[in-house]
Amino acid sequence: MSDRKINEQFLHHDLTKAIIGTFFEVYNELGYGFIESVYENSLCIALRDKGLKVHQQIAIPVWFRGKQVGDFDADVLIDQLILLELKTARAIEPAHIAQLLNYLKATEIEVGLLLNFGPRPEFKRVVFGNERKALAS
Repeated sequence: MSDRKINEQFLHHDLTKAIIGTFFEVYNELGYGFIESVYENSLCIALRDKGLKVHQQIAIPVWFRGKQVGDFDADVLIDQLILLELKTARAIEPAHIAQLLNYLKATEIEVGLLLNFGPRPEFKRVVFGNERKALAS
């Protein structure tokens, strides 16, 4: 495994661990069956209670050949470092992972967490380092 890949693997590890722990706290307290916005608001309250800087529904522009071609709203941004994409699906799907990866590609943010408040709580950590973004452009 390359040094770059190893460094990406551990990028913001402690913050990621705290967010995932909070995700499970919220899931255990609320259980399954609410709409996504209920989980989002509850998770944001819990994260703020831990002293984290939390922003909801962040508008992120998408660019193509120097022109803005659209935008999307990321669910949550933590400490300007980690994007959270929340779902209430039966299971995490490849399309959910692709969505989060595209959000990372469109920003300077390198770490994202896909948090699924489905029948079973599950998460996926996605990393796309800025060094790789520069190589791709």
